[in-house]
Amino acid sequence: MKSRLPLSPSAAHDGALHWLLLAGVFAIAMALRHSVAANTDVSWLLTVCEKVLKGQRLYTDIIETNPPIAMLAYLPSVMLEHALGVRAEIITDALVFVAVALSMFVAARIVRCSTMFGSGDQWPLAIFCAAVLTIVPMQTFSQREHLAFVAFLPALAVLILRAQNLRVPLWAVIAAGLGAGVTLMFKPYFILGIGTGIIAAAACARSWRALFAPENFVAAAMVAVYTASIYLFYPDYFTQIYPLVRDVYLLFKRPMTEMVGSTGVLAWAVALIVALLIKLPRKPDASATVLIAASIGFAAAYFLQRKGWAYQSYPMIALALIALGYAISTLPGDANASRAARIGGLGGLAGLFLLSLQWMNDASNARVLEEPVARLGPHPKLLMLSAEASIGHPLVRAVGGEWVSRQQGLWVREFVKRLRSDHLVGAEQDEKLDAYAARERAMLIEDIKKIPPTVVLVDNLLSDWGAWLRADPELSELLKPYRLSQTVQHIDILKRAN
Repeated sequence: MKSRLPLSPSAAHDGALHWLLLAGVFAIAMALRHSVAANTDVSWLLTVCEKVLKGQRLYTDIIETNPPIAMLAYLPSVMLEHALGVRAEIITDALVFVAVALSMFVAARIVRCSTMFGSGDQWPLAIFCAAVLTIVPMQTFSQREHLAFVAFLPALAVLILRAQNLRVPLWAVIAAGLGAGVTLMFKPYFILGIGTGIIAAAACARSWRALFAPENFVAAAMVAVYTASIYLFYPDYFTQIYPLVRDVYLLFKRPMTEMVGSTGVLAWAVALIVALLIKLPRKPDASATVLIAASIGFAAAYFLQRKGWAYQSYPMIALALIALGYAISTLPGDANASRAARIGGLGGLAGLFLLSLQWMNDASNARVLEEPVARLGPHPKLLMLSAEASIGHPLVRAVGGEWVSRQQGLWVREFVKRLRSDHLVGAEQDEKLDAYAARERAMLIEDIKKIPPTVVLVDNLLSDWGAWLRADPELSELLKPYRLSQTVQHIDILKRAN
């Protein structure tokens, strides 16, 4: 038997320090979960899970524009909440931290087979990647884009092996295929990020075999089974929801100049440009090429969606930061010029990290409403007249209330209004949009009659919902029993008279 040489005291000390730093990153990220406002969409989807567990039908009794994985991803958290008595938000965070640790472990095991670092130290990049995965997301933490990117890491690691013409173990193939499949199930747009990574790997390897790698077929099979399952178990998604998404949601597009000029796009572009400037003068690097190509692909997905929301930019920014971190970590450390480049690069990386962190936390929240609503009585039945979902979510969960509406918010009316003001609607679409807005209003009225809310929030901050209510005789009549309790930042809080 071969005897193992004992670790030197300095090596053991360095190893312990690395693990301590990694644990420190996770500890900081966990502490942030208590100071950062809960994510609007995650709160809504947890509410959707509550409704489903009570017997309501997704896409019929609950109007949700995303395919079922958006709800199913959070269902275990709500089920565990019922079993353990621990809030679903805390369980969700814990499960995501476990997923990040597991995904990083699998990806690290895979890239160990590569020449990504040569004889260099992988720990600095590993610690930085942990920060990108757990700290940078801020309010985007546990959002679908965050979950999709975490799932993608093993596939990204395998692409780095493919780019170097290295053998990929069977277990890594399976992990990569399953992870890429989950990523695509969250959003078909992500095929652009995965696809550009595959093409880059094939180009670096100078072989088309990467295009037909077995993990690609595993991912494709998962997506095919998932799509068939939606047809089988959730047919209303295609008959009721997809037409709404196609005819209203997809029509709304943020101006491209607004998107290009955003803080997130600036951080992404600078990170990629600096990574390229560091890598281009040196010999070709397959790992950097795959990272940069995948980041560009996810950026294409972000721009194609044209919504400009920060959470949708997370995968492209995360990959750009990791690409820059990798470029800096693989700089030779012996020459003075290299040391200067490393110091300058680390300073720039820290600045871009903070800029990205700020961008991911640039979201509205309605914490200021929690105390006034909670004062009106325990477990309120809440309704909201607004298109801004962040007003009602996570407010309803924070006060232990019940969301009586089947809709997250009245976004159809707001989208139609903005589409018309931006002259994005043709004459042939007018009648169809009016029908969707009328259906949204009819569902609102049905919900009020079915479960009369105890508290109604009317948004006069971001739009004219108070005027809309007063101009609607039927809604005004339904809300006659309600009296103004308080106005907080132009949001009226109405309480039902006893």
